[in-house]
Amino acid sequence: MNSAGCPQVDTARLKATRTALWCGAVVVSMTALAFASVPLYDLFCRMTGFGGTPMVRAQNTSQVSDRIIQIRFDANVAPGLGWSFQADESLISARVGETMTVFYTITNRSDATTTGIATFNVQPSHAGAHFVKMQCFCFTEHALKPGESMQAPVVFYIDPDIEKNRDMRGVGAMTLSYTYFPSKNGQPAGGSIADATMGRDKPKL
Repeated sequence: MNSAGCPQVDTARLKATRTALWCGAVVVSMTALAFASVPLYDLFCRMTGFGGTPMVRAQNTSQVSDRIIQIRFDANVAPGLGWSFQADESLISARVGETMTVFYTITNRSDATTTGIATFNVQPSHAGAHFVKMQCFCFTEHALKPGESMQAPVVFYIDPDIEKNRDMRGVGAMTLSYTYFPSKNGQPAGGSIADATMGRDKPKL
């Protein structure tokens, strides 16, 4: 006890306890962030067009302009998924602000029921903020029986704000690229949606 009759506080022990509590809080926060990283990354990309990720909106209220942009549709299937996958139209001309619909045909060529999930990307990457999707089959797990086929639409438009972007003034073509992966629990098998979305081999214009 000190001269006032009060018990002395072990300052070193108190500091150690505070440090331990702080470290524990950091670990818990980082763990929670790791679990939330994939949906947060997906939401961030959809809101900003980051990394060539198209924007997502429910409807198109844009005015259609005379500017025409060529849209290429690239379809890929990752190893391990015995599917064929292709756009019914590989190239279209779209006026800025015009709502367009393109269908993809997916067929299970294997002898077993398998599930797949598609990720996507837009090139050039800075065009993602102006490529707006209203309906898409991406990030939805699909199961196909042997020999079964399905048609999946993508409904989109080019945002008229593209006219205000100096970096996009000389761009006359974009590529919307999809890759189907084997899926497990709603995610590409062997990697996260965020990793797959970033893509290693993006199509070049």
